[in-house]
Formats: sequence, C-alpha cells, structure tokens
Amino acid sequence: MSVSFPRQSARTQRFTLGAPRSFRVADDGSRVVYLRTRGGEDPVGCLWVLDLAAAEPREHCVADPRDLRADDSQLPPEERARRERSRESAGGIVAFATDDGATVAAFAVGGQLFVADLVAGGARALAVSGPVIDPRPSPDGERVAFVRDGAVLVAGIDGGGERRLAGDDDPELTWGLAEFIAAEEMDRLRGYWWSPDSRQLAVARVDTRPVQRWHIGDPADPSTVPTAMAYPAAGTPNADVSLFVVGLDGHSVEVAWDRSALPYLAEVVWSAPGPLTLVVQSRNQRERVVLAANLDSADGTDTGAARAVNRVTDERWVDLVPGVPCWLPDGQLVDTADEQDTRQLTVDGRPITPAGLQVRAAVSVTSEGIIFTASQDDPAAIAVWRVGVGGEELQRLTAPDEVAAAAGDADTLVTVTRRFDQPGAVTEVRHRLGTFPVRSLASTPAITTRAQLLRLGQRRLRAVLCLPSDHREGDGPLPVLLDPYGGPHAQRAVASHDALLTSQWFADQGFAVLVADGRGTPGRGPAWERSVAGDLATAPLADQVDALTACADAHPGLLNLERVAIRGWSFGGYLAALAVLRRPDVFAAAIAGAPVTDMALYDTHYTERYLGMPDEQPQAYAANSLLNDAASLRRPLLLIHGLADDNVVAAHTLRLSRALLEAGRPHTVLPLSGVTHMTPQEVVAENLLHLQLRFLRGALG
Repeated sequence: MSVSFPRQSARTQRFTLGAPRSFRVADDGSRVVYLRTRGGEDPVGCLWVLDLAAAEPREHCVADPRDLRADDSQLPPEERARRERSRESAGGIVAFATDDGATVAAFAVGGQLFVADLVAGGARALAVSGPVIDPRPSPDGERVAFVRDGAVLVAGIDGGGERRLAGDDDPELTWGLAEFIAAEEMDRLRGYWWSPDSRQLAVARVDTRPVQRWHIGDPADPSTVPTAMAYPAAGTPNADVSLFVVGLDGHSVEVAWDRSALPYLAEVVWSAPGPLTLVVQSRNQRERVVLAANLDSADGTDTGAARAVNRVTDERWVDLVPGVPCWLPDGQLVDTADEQDTRQLTVDGRPITPAGLQVRAAVSVTSEGIIFTASQDDPAAIAVWRVGVGGEELQRLTAPDEVAAAAGDADTLVTVTRRFDQPGAVTEVRHRLGTFPVRSLASTPAITTRAQLLRLGQRRLRAVLCLPSDHREGDGPLPVLLDPYGGPHAQRAVASHDALLTSQWFADQGFAVLVADGRGTPGRGPAWERSVAGDLATAPLADQVDALTACADAHPGLLNLERVAIRGWSFGGYLAALAVLRRPDVFAAAIAGAPVTDMALYDTHYTERYLGMPDEQPQAYAANSLLNDAASLRRPLLLIHGLADDNVVAAHTLRLSRALLEAGRPHTVLPLSGVTHMTPQEVVAENLLHLQLRFLRGALG
C-alpha cells in the first residue's frame, strides 16, 4: 500500500533519517567518523567509521545504542535544551566528539557516558556518575571531559579518576554550557574547549541571575509545574558570560577583556597553530573583535589578559561567519571581511578571495590552502572551493548548480551535494587513494518536484515555482500559494530537490506554489542582507508581492491573482500574518506558524541586531509589530503555535489573537500541546499538512 507524502515526510523526519551527517575526519586522513540511522524510518542514530587505511576502504558501525542497551527516552533537561537549540529531532547518538587522531569517540545517550574505539571498533559505558552532557575526549585521547549539573568534570578514558574541575553549587551559575543566546543565535552549542596539549580547558561561566524568568507550562496537564527559563527578551539583561582557563593541575585563571563593552562571547577557538582565541561582540553587534589570550607571560605567570588581533566594525552590524577566525601554522590569522559588497576570506587582513564570490563558511585551514563554501552569481547554489593562502589557485571543487557542504581538508575531503533535479544527497570522500561514496539509507520521497528556478522582477529575486505534477501547458489559472521564509539567516529558493518537497505536495493539491527569497536573506552580499536594518517588515513583504506580480507577468494565464494565499513558519509565519494584515488587496488568506508578532517579546541578540534597543527605537518596534495591525484583518488567518515553544513563545500568537478578538476580527488558532518550535512528533507533522490544506481550500473557496 502506498504511503502519503505527509505521512512519509513525518516518519522520515523530512527525509533526514538514514542520511549520513556530522562528519569528523582524522587528522592523518586514515578514517572518517559520522552519524547515521540504520534506515529511512529508523530514528536511532548510530556511530559509523569509514576506514580509509584498510586495503579496501569500508564502513562499519562502531556503536548502536540498542546494542549498548542505552535508553534516551529520559533526557537531562540540559540535553533536551541543547537539542531544541540545534533543531535536533532524532534519537540515539545525536552528537559525538573525538580526539585529534579520531581513534576514540565520546558520546552520551540518555545522560549515560560512552566511549567508542574507532580503530578496533566497539563501545563501552564508563562508570561515571551522571547524567552526563556534551562529553569530549582530550586531543591526546587520554581523558574525557563532560558537564554534569552545571559543572565540568574530567575522568580517564577508562572512566577512572573522575573529578570536578570547575563548578558552583548555585544552579543559576553554570560552567561548560552554552547560554540560550549563544546556542539559539550564535550557533555556539558548547561551553568548554580542550587546550591542544590536553593539559587545560577553557570553560565558559554563565551567570543567569540578571536574566528575567519566563515560565513554559503545559495547559493540557494542569498538574504539571511550569518550567522556568532565563529568557533575555529585547532590551532586557543578558546572562553574564565569562571565560576561565582551568588546568588539570588545579590552577585557574580568568581570561580578561572589557566585557562591559563586548559582552557577547560568540566563539572560542583553541588549536595548535595559535593561542586561545575568542570572538566577542558589542551588544549592538556593530563591533566584532578577535582576541588572543595571554597564557604564557614572560615571568611564567598566567595573566589571562586578552589582546585584540582583529577588529571589524559596521554601522549596521557585523555578521558571524562559521569556521573563522582560525590560524595558519605560520601564525597568520584567517578571517573574513565585507568589501566591495562581498564577504571575502582574509589572511592577516588581506583579501584572498575575489569580489563577487560570497563566502558562506570556512571548512579547513592548512598551509596548503583553505577550503570554504561560497556562492558565485547565484545565491541559490553553494559550492565548495579551495584557495591558496596567498589568494592563488582559486578552484571550485563541486558543481556550480548544486547546494554543497564539506568537512575535512584537501587531503581527505568529505563533500555532501544536493541537486535540483534529483532527491537526496550524494556524499563522497575524496582521498589520495580515490573517491569513495558514503551510503545514504534515507527513504526516496513519494513525490518528485516539478519546479523551475526563476529570477523575478527588477531586483532579480531568486524564486522557485512548483506546479502540479499533472499540469499541462495552458492549464489554469491556478490558485496561488506563497511559501516563503523570507528573512535573515535562511533561504528557501535553493537548488535542492528535497528542500522543496512540501511546496511540491501543496502544488500537487492544485496550487501554483511560489517560493521567493527577498531582501535580508543570505548569499547575495552584505548590502542585500543589511537592507532590512531598522525594518524587518517593509522590504520582505514588498519582495513577496513583487515576486508574485513578476511571476504572473512571466506566465500569462497561469496564476489566479484573485486567489492568493501565503503560509510560513517562524519568520515565515510573521511574514504570512504581515501579508494578510497589510496587503489584503493581494493576499486572500494566510497561515502563520509560530510567528513573532511582537518584536519586543523576542530575544536580544536577534532582535536588537535589526531594530536596536526598544527604549532607543520605540518607533521601529511599533512599526514591526503585528499587534497594531489587528483591526485591519479582513481575510481568513490561521495561527498555529506550539505551547511548549521556548524560542518563539506562545504568547506571540496569544497576544495577536487577543488583539484580533478585541478588534472583533474573526480568526482561527490551532494550539499544539507539548510541541516546541520544531514539530518532530509524527502525528503532529503529518496532520499539520492536512489541516493547512483544508484551511486553504476553505479560505480560497
């Protein structure tokens, strides 16, 4: 019996199960370590190794939680929060860390600590007290550090000699964990780092006492005590984050910098070529500074003082770029700079990539060259590139019309590529002995996209148009569904088949589905991204309307502009509600999932970057709020929100619903009990699509 796409998408967690991910390449290139479930509907992550040193390279599973009798049904609260921040919906082994040689790996399942032998194979539980969070072997593979109850501990790789290195007994003071803002907005999911010589650790200390407390409850179960969380909404105090270097011999020194001027600890890098390196930001994010800590003074004492080695400023904001800064073996600093409307790689401040090549992330840095990802000409595609440290020998390593990612270095490089015309991803290891595939066990989607990449209007907006699979030339006009994200940090109009599957499913129900990326979305240069400074509403909404109009002009008779709806989640949900409130002349209905309706209710690092401080820019917050537009609603609006959402809290939807009720405007609210900002539950994910389709059909007649 055939399975419907909504059910298949839900069971496969949007076709991510069974796909290899989270690659770690041994420093000597002898093996590649990664995660993968055993099938396309198997949610239990296992640890795998591709042995490149064998006579015939082969892969084998070194740890399956079922064989280890490990249960992750009861996660420690800190691990549950980490998974929510990283949008992790699988189970089993979902993260691991290795020593430099990738001979040993550490991971936690359900708070229990395990160590795997990546050479001989096999894994074993360590007899340490739990629950354990974020275990990481030392670079030499002799010890393993981990977090428990907000303290950092270390033990031998056999589990012996467990002892606490850093910690307080106050639950509001944690060591070794990323605070909410770092994990949610800075992509820093960790809070401690081993020194290259395995003798010390840099540990973040987080004091959440200044942060206001919000409470997330479960209205479906009145007996459940609400969970208190430290949520720094725009304009309110952040957590106080500091950094200490703690030695295995018991010594400790604080890394000193002007935390009042540069309070955000965005990244920490501690690798053999360079010193302990910090990336810090001002609260308004107009200044980003790379600091090097002094841990080896002339008189033999550790001062901990940090000096600036690179400083970048911008009148609007400075972006954080994955993979940088880092150090070359000769002591030169690799970073990025925005010049000529291009994000460029730099070595000691000198650009080494050309204008027009928009760097997305650095993958590896060696004296032989730098591997990075970037977009050229078209932000819908991302390629893997290599460049010499002097800017010579620029080479594209993957096709120009794919969406690619990579891990490793030029000697052993893992590439993951996705194409517009085929489902799934192709994963390969490029090694001196040849190119070796890494199998994907992901399910094949039950549908195939019928889509075309477009450039629309005067701004050449990147867009994708999905038509029904049985559509024929001359059929129409079709009701239209806009399906954007449309805001900072994310793209939807990309050259990837699977990224458009849900849009295609809606198209197969009889819609022309248009996915457009407007101003503020990444990949088209700093000016494009920063064009939403001070106003997250006007340009993104105007670009959706312009994309719709230009698409209709390019395809006469195809689109029924009297029957146009829009749906979205998170920023896309905000954009959908904004569209139906402010442009009812264009949009006949909207579905807003987990929308930010009041910017003052969202977090500091995100909101203040674009709108400033609420007390300094009250007009910007008022102009970007949906609450003031409630009385203008005259089209059908469906609001969907998870009541357990601790990112965009349910108060956003409830406040808009209250404003609509007070204005006498009918609308529909779908509360999702027990659901967070993600929707990983199978029945929820499946039925949400059916309910949205039913709403659209009713709203559009």
